[in-house]
Amino acid sequence: MKRTQIQLDEGTYEALRRKAFEKGCSISSYVREVLARSLGTGAAKRPRRLQDFRFIGVGQSRQGRLGPVSERHDDALADALAEEHRR
Repeated sequence: MKRTQIQLDEGTYEALRRKAFEKGCSISSYVREVLARSLGTGAAKRPRRLQDFRFIGVGQSRQGRLGPVSERHDDALADALAEEHRR
């Protein structure tokens, strides 16, 4: 996959953002789908949707005194680096 950058006027961007939201996918995924269909470059991959990621958040971890790590990640990193430095 190649990365590219385009510039859009505000109206086009808002319409694009709205369509992607309605389809439940990212703007990038929606643009790839529309371009593949328009250019006839083969079957576009099915865009990822929120339902595809139901597994996220089902696990648990021991976070210790720095829990929740999702909110205190800087402190957890600083502790890990300090521990590594002490060794």
